[in-house]
Amino acid sequence: MNAGCARREDAMGRVLIVYHTLGGNTEAAALAVKKGCESVPGTTVVMKKGFEAGLEDLLACDAIAIGTGDYFSYPAGAVKDFFDRTLYPARESGKTEGKPCVLFVTHGGGGKAAGPLENIAFGSFKFRKVADTVSVKNRPDAAAEARLAAAGRALAEAAAKAG
Repeated sequence: MNAGCARREDAMGRVLIVYHTLGGNTEAAALAVKKGCESVPGTTVVMKKGFEAGLEDLLACDAIAIGTGDYFSYPAGAVKDFFDRTLYPARESGKTEGKPCVLFVTHGGGGKAAGPLENIAFGSFKFRKVADTVSVKNRPDAAAEARLAAAGRALAEAAAKAG
């Protein structure tokens, strides 16, 4: 098991945040989600970039947040790579269907990557949506950070119930 996502005895729930960032906007969004998750006492949060996260991380955690920039109205290749590497083994495990999930997308004006991201997360993986997808234009401002943190809190609360 990946030690980065191993359960602590005092942890109520484990949240994995998988994201990709080029200019830092999506990482800033991921940090706001993390802050919201950590507002729920006892929550353990692990952040990993798409190319770094794997099946062990997905199976070991109680809930997942997935974030991407909008690249030609589609999720980042690194996030798609994470999905490609984990979909079939996750299905075989039977441990990911219904896993609580929130999604977030940063964009420069399009924001259409949310649709394909939702199709993969909720259609193919059958994760359970616990908050609306948060779409953020450019770097998150205070209002966007509040929406991201609220999604993170909802995710951590779902993780605590799942864990």
